[in-house]
Amino acid sequence: MRKTIVAGNWKLNLGPDEGAAFAEILVQHLDEPIDCDIIVCPPYVTISAVSKVLQSSRIELGAQNAHWEEAGAFTGEVAPSMLLTIGCRWVILGHSERRQLFGETDEGVNKRLLACLSAGLSPIVCVGETLAERDGGRVQEIVLGQIDRSLAGITAEQALATTLAYEPVWAIGTGRTATPAQAEEVHAMIRQRLAQTFGEETAQQMRLQYGGSVKPDNAAELFGQENIDGGLIGGASLDAESFAAIVRAG
Repeated sequence: MRKTIVAGNWKLNLGPDEGAAFAEILVQHLDEPIDCDIIVCPPYVTISAVSKVLQSSRIELGAQNAHWEEAGAFTGEVAPSMLLTIGCRWVILGHSERRQLFGETDEGVNKRLLACLSAGLSPIVCVGETLAERDGGRVQEIVLGQIDRSLAGITAEQALATTLAYEPVWAIGTGRTATPAQAEEVHAMIRQRLAQTFGEETAQQMRLQYGGSVKPDNAAELFGQENIDGGLIGGASLDAESFAAIVRAG
């Protein structure tokens, strides 16, 4: 059985003081035995403040991105080792907003992935199609192509340390959500490709998240699908009651 994994992506929200205060509320809401890996991913400047709050809790800490170099003339970037020093275990890579708004490529995601795995971080690698690509019948081409290029060169052992998040771009922040059947179809396709690449045993152990307007009222049905092992949560992760309800749905 794969353990459920729910990660909250705070995106560009909550500075250090607000983030720490919100983290304290989250800890109170999730102070109960739940068989789920729970992660929050604040903005870089907020990570240290949140880390102090989460030290004695069951909620783990992640970052929203990382660079592939450890040091050098890379203005505005953050190295994997720097994230480790401030308490991060997890890191999101290749989020659709990074791809769509900031021009990140599969090749760049792959370089980040290799660096983060080498440093000892647990990456959450995002893949997903736009509405035009879905309407054009290109879901398989786009999603599997992103997986092949983003995960190129990693071993089966490294794959087990990696989580994949399927996030249909057309369902992020729009209020639209893939139906459980639509989401499951793509997750099953992803797991099949992972089996072809890393072997059936590894593919069955890897965890796949769904990300795309997950809310308390649809989380249980989404997470109940055979190949969906949790969620990468955006807007709802900024509401403590909603995020806690989504965690419990797993």
